[in-house]
Amino acid sequence: MTTVQEPLSASIGETAAPSSPLSLRAVRCAPSPTLAITAKANQLKDQGVDVVAFGAGEPDFDTPDHIKQAIVDALAKGLTKYTPSAGIPALKKAICEKLKRDNGLAYEPNNVIVSVGGKHSLYNVFQALVNPGDEVVIPAPYWVSYPEQAKLADGVPVIVETTDAAGFAPTVDQLRASITPRTKIVVLNSPSNPTGAMWPRATIEALAEMAVENDFYVISDEIYEKIVYDGNTAVSIAALGPEIKRRTITCNGVSKTYSMTGLRIGYAAAEAEIVAAMGRIQDSVTSNPASVIQYGALAALTGPQEFLNDWVAEFDRRRHVIVDGLNAIPGMTCLTPQGAFYVFPNISALLGKQPKDGGGRIATCDDLADYLLSVAKVAVVPGSGFGAPDYIRLSYATSMANITKGLERIGDAVAALTD
Repeated sequence: MTTVQEPLSASIGETAAPSSPLSLRAVRCAPSPTLAITAKANQLKDQGVDVVAFGAGEPDFDTPDHIKQAIVDALAKGLTKYTPSAGIPALKKAICEKLKRDNGLAYEPNNVIVSVGGKHSLYNVFQALVNPGDEVVIPAPYWVSYPEQAKLADGVPVIVETTDAAGFAPTVDQLRASITPRTKIVVLNSPSNPTGAMWPRATIEALAEMAVENDFYVISDEIYEKIVYDGNTAVSIAALGPEIKRRTITCNGVSKTYSMTGLRIGYAAAEAEIVAAMGRIQDSVTSNPASVIQYGALAALTGPQEFLNDWVAEFDRRRHVIVDGLNAIPGMTCLTPQGAFYVFPNISALLGKQPKDGGGRIATCDDLADYLLSVAKVAVVPGSGFGAPDYIRLSYATSMANITKGLERIGDAVAALTD
């Protein structure tokens, strides 16, 4: 099933409320539910409340010391001035080497742009490629920013709905049915936020064929490529052949792999014409990413990588505990994710219930998230923001002690619900 969302300027002459100074773009851009739930949880923590937070999409491991030292050294050397807007040459060269080594992709520095985080890289892509009315195909559940960024570029999000029964991956037939003459981009995120699902290679190959045949672009968001389990390997669609490579914008960053979320370095690789357009946009919006952090990213990409094996092994251990624990709670069913550090349990069987001791009926996943935070002091993210209202998202990028405590609290809160 596909659904089409209106662009920001859905009708000619549509404006914001006459009394509002805000643009229609600002009014209709939805806030991030992941950031909102994290803010609520942090507010309670500041008040001394013992909250178990499953909201944050960032590793709980510290940034490796050699990366932090590279940033300190850059500060000590006075490398605090403007850099080229698209990134320092050494970092762009290191990204090219990484893409060749890890993904089988041959790029030159003029094919690469460094931006202020992966979200900024994606924003630049949408702004550089999308014209009013262009359709952007986005499988759901999706990362919350994809449809908002498409709409900010005045594009039309076309949502392809998937379910846990289908492994949270679109079928080839679903993708084919979503393509129209107005399709400009299909978004591919594997491993996925929020589900941790990975697309079958055959589906990615079929998407590549569709892109070449119908002449549209693919945004391949590969930010979780290194966090995979059970022998899985993330597939870079651009590596499947020269024709699809010309139509792919590969987006990545150092946030998740190197626990550098707050340091804000993302990058994209594509045809030089597209990268140059993204660079012109970045020139006028942010200029360069923070100079000293670029040297940290350089150290991340060129330095030791062995620590990641230990991180992924620990994520894997937590993954099994949280999946088993959620599946043991009546009314919840949870697939085992193949990558990233999220679980996305189906909570539809809990909708319509209410607390035994009184209180409002839980009609939506947002109600359930509010109930768990207020009663159980557990922060989860409702699936509505991801285009999946029968689900909630939990991040297991937290300690095993928090996972165990949180599962016990969720179980007790669900047991206190009745029809």
